Formats: sequence, structure tokens, C-alpha cells
Amino acid sequence: MSEIVALYDPADTTGRVTGSAPRTEVRARNLPHAATGVLLRHPDGRVLLHRRTDVKDLNPGAHDCLAGGVVGAGEEPLDAARRELREELGLDLPLSPVLTRWYRDRSTHHLTFVHEARWDGSALRLQPSEVADAWWEDPATVRERLDDPTWPFAPDTRELLAHWPRWWCDPAGR
Repeated sequence: MSEIVALYDPADTTGRVTGSAPRTEVRARNLPHAATGVLLRHPDGRVLLHRRTDVKDLNPGAHDCLAGGVVGAGEEPLDAARRELREELGLDLPLSPVLTRWYRDRSTHHLTFVHEARWDGSALRLQPSEVADAWWEDPATVRERLDDPTWPFAPDTRELLAHWPRWWCDPAGR
């Protein structure tokens, strides 16, 4: 049975729900929906980078630094972000909102609710169907790689980071 995804009004930047549809239909018709992303920061300032599995329905095998996914029908974006963080990395952490922005390309159309969290770096529990590998990376290194358009990186996250002023700076000053 296909996951039911909340549909959002593409003219509304705050997140007005307009209905729902099966995930397969959302992908097939590129319907406007919502997604979440969580940037995980280590206490020393590094960010968690990961590689998506090759079986993902969107951007398979690409690198990413946001853990997240679609917002389900009847689910609040913050709850979805917490759920995705638990599912993908096995973590339950306080989240701080940093950015809400629409993204659209020929494969996806979503309003992304981006959060960040801090984590001490103890063992992760990676979801085998979604995360192939994960490691800590200096944000300056990620920024340099993002300047290379041939680096296989999730295009929606690449654009979101471009609109998040100074995402590479640790808000804790580390």
C-alpha cells in the first residue's frame, strides 16, 4: 500500500494543506507536497553528510546533508522531521527551524521545512533502505564540493543551502 502524502498549495509559502494523494501519484504527477530536512551538527562544528541508497525514488546514490522526507497526510512538518530523523538515523533530538522554501524541478515539487539539530556523534542507526553511508564532514569541504556541479549531490538540498545564509557557520560559534 502506498504512503499517503499531504498536498500543499504552491502559492502559499507558509504551508497550507490542500489535500492528499498516494506517494506514487505525487511522484508520477509531480504534485506539490511538503518535505522536511534536518542538518545535523556535531559539537565541533562538522555536519553529517550521507549517501542516499541506490534504490531511493528520488536522487538515488546522491550525497546529501539533510536527513528527511515527505510530510504524510495529517502530519505536521515538525513531527515529520522528527519521524524522519528517527527513521533514517535512529535519533530523537530537539530541532530548531531555519528555513522554509519551495523547490521544484522535473522530478519533485515540495515546500521544504528545514531544521537543524546538534548531536554528540555517538553511534548512528542508519536505515538500510535509505542511507547507504554517513560520516562527519567539515562544512567548508562540503561548500567547496557544492561549487562543483558534477558532484552527485541532491539538487533540492543544493538549492536550499544556496538560500540559507551562512548555513556552514555553526550557530554555537564553534
